[in-house]
Parts: sequence; structure tokens; C-alpha cells
Amino acid sequence: MTKEELLQTTDLFLLDLDGTVYLDETPIGEMRETLARLRACGKKLVYLTNNSSKTPDEYEKKLGRIGLWGEGDAVYTSAMAAIEYLSEHHAGARVHVLATDAVRAQFARAGIALDDETPEVCVLAYDVTLDFAKMKRFNEFLAGGAVYIATHPDDVCPTAGVPMPDVGSFLALFERSSGRTPSVICGKPYTVMGACVARAFGVPSGRTCMVGDRMHTDIRFGNANGMKSLLVLSGETTRENMKNFPDQPDLVLESLNEIFK
Repeated sequence: MTKEELLQTTDLFLLDLDGTVYLDETPIGEMRETLARLRACGKKLVYLTNNSSKTPDEYEKKLGRIGLWGEGDAVYTSAMAAIEYLSEHHAGARVHVLATDAVRAQFARAGIALDDETPEVCVLAYDVTLDFAKMKRFNEFLAGGAVYIATHPDDVCPTAGVPMPDVGSFLALFERSSGRTPSVICGKPYTVMGACVARAFGVPSGRTCMVGDRMHTDIRFGNANGMKSLLVLSGETTRENMKNFPDQPDLVLESLNEIFK
């Protein structure tokens, strides 16, 4: 697929964040101008991130601060997908959410009954304030048989420096300590998030393009949900290691900034 064909057949661009539009606090290249031009072409931009350490409002503020937010844009996180999943499949259940205070409050505002004493369901999100006491309590709930859900599977979170441990690393830790793995993972590449996005924005999958830097989450997500997929080499993946993955993108660019070049 060419760049021109992708632009002509896409109404909704789902944009990964870390490694795709920015690194830490820095937009990748001339990303501000690229996103502005996509909006001018009538494209809907949704920042679709597995990173569940922040709320949508926090992401909107960050994107605004670094000049990437525009009128009509939206944010959708793996935590939002987890909230939708809980509301549909575990309505009224007592839920322990291992997350930052802001994200826990997001779950509570959505009507999830938080319970840190006798939960029926445990949700593992990206808690960047994780400490041993939190890990011990979560492990005890898993050992007690609580339903186990995770927001996303990413092993690391890319930064401008050393990549940081992410939920996938925590999943490995809890598997070793409790013998448990999640019954459901809500974020990319899984179809829980795909169904949530389709309901939220109402754009057919064939007119949607997933843009991201990770083969095993972003590109697999696009392919699994019937979307077009655009791999950018501005983050984790290189042209060499992309060959090692069964899911291949429809288009590869050095960065999203090449879409109009």
C-alpha cells in the first residue's frame, strides 16, 4: 500500500504515543505540523495508548503542553478499555485496581466499586508508584482466587533514555509469585480494545488505520481488528527485527512525518 492509498482510504487514525508521536516530552521531528495537516485533510485523530499510568485528561494536558493536541482529537487508553470490560462482564463486582491514584479515581468515577480488602476482581494497570506493599497485597488477592485482568501486555515503556519496566514485566513477576496469568488483557493487541474503539468512534475498521512503533502490539492490533496498519521506525522496531514477526504492516515509514513526503 502506498502513502497516497492509505490517506485516501482512511478516516480515523489511531495514534500510539510513546515512540510514535513523542519520546518523553519531545515531539518526534515535525510532528506538530504533520498532525495539523492530517486534521486539515479531515482525518479524525485518536491517541490510542496502552500506557495506563495516566488518565485521558492527563494525556490531553501533556499533548497540549507539547503542542500536539488539536480540536476534535481524542484519547483512548487501555484503562478505559478495562473499565468498559468490567462494566459489561463484572457489573457490580468489588474490584481492586493496582494503579496510580489518578487512574484509580478514574475507575471510581466510572462506577467501578473499588475494594482493597475483599475484592472479587483484580486489575493490574501501570502503577509507576508500585512498591513492595502493593505487590504483596495484589499477590495475596491473586492467591485467594480473585478474577485477574490486566490493562496491557507491554514489557517496557520507551523513553528517551533507558526503557522502563511496564505491565508486561509486572505480569511476569506475579506469574512467578502466584502462578497466575490474566484471564483477560484489555489493551493492544487484543480485541477488547478494538471493540471499544469501534463503539466509541463509529468508524468502520476498513476506514481506520493503526499507527505505531511496536509489531507485537500496534501492528498486530490493527491486523487483528481488520484495520490498516502503519509501522513507524521512530520507536522500538527496526527494519531488521520487523521481519521476525508474523503480523506485517501495510506500510512502513521512518516516522509518521513521512506520510506527506
